Amino acid sequence: MSTLLVDSHCHLDYAPMADDVPGTLARARNAGVGTLLTIGTKLKDFARVRAIAEANDNVYCSVGVHPHEAANEDADTKSLIELAAHPKVVGIGESGLDYYYDKSPRPRQQENFRAHIRAASQTGLPLIVHTRDADDDTAAMLAEAKSAGPLKGVLHCFTSSQALADKAVGLGFYISISGIVTFKNAEALRDVVRSIPLERLLVETDSPFLAPVPMRGRPCEPAYVAHTAAAVAGLKGVDLDTLARATTANFFTLFDRAKPPG
Repeated sequence: MSTLLVDSHCHLDYAPMADDVPGTLARARNAGVGTLLTIGTKLKDFARVRAIAEANDNVYCSVGVHPHEAANEDADTKSLIELAAHPKVVGIGESGLDYYYDKSPRPRQQENFRAHIRAASQTGLPLIVHTRDADDDTAAMLAEAKSAGPLKGVLHCFTSSQALADKAVGLGFYISISGIVTFKNAEALRDVVRSIPLERLLVETDSPFLAPVPMRGRPCEPAYVAHTAAAVAGLKGVDLDTLARATTANFFTLFDRAKPPG
């Protein structure tokens, strides 16, 4: 594979990766992963996330409040915009709606999501969307925001319906695929992946979660995105290098503040 992959969504500040960031990055590079995006999930921990990006040329970060944290942190648009001014911040989020776990009240999740949407729209940075069992509300909120002004982004770790995938692509959003696509019970997701245009796909690990086959049972890490990419390439009927070229180009098109290696 001549083109380096991008892990478009990982959590380098989470254990066990946080205990050995240099080793994690070295293994990623050896696996053909050239760029990583480490994701903010709590404003109170953002300085730690940003520090990892500042210390490593090939790592970028985002700023946001995960929907699970919406009950504990108010994500006001002004604060998000101020924090996003740092040159290593390339996206807003992750934010969104999680009605599966419902760890935060749904009105609070929606309020926080709207703050992130406004920040993304006003900064021009892409919105990183977490959605689970909330397809209708996610689609409605994104469509409403898109009709009001410019908005771009990605639905990360996609496991939702064909209808939401179609809606997101129609709004100009990207769809990011994690190791879940390799799981035995993920045939519905594989069908969705086959339908998504190659120019709208990204790959990710969401590490340390969701290690792909054949790494199930281990903490996930960015190096494992190569397994996910190989699975997606097979579903799209292309070779791995073609898939790497497409998803890497897509990443730098969407996250246009990030710079390709070299």
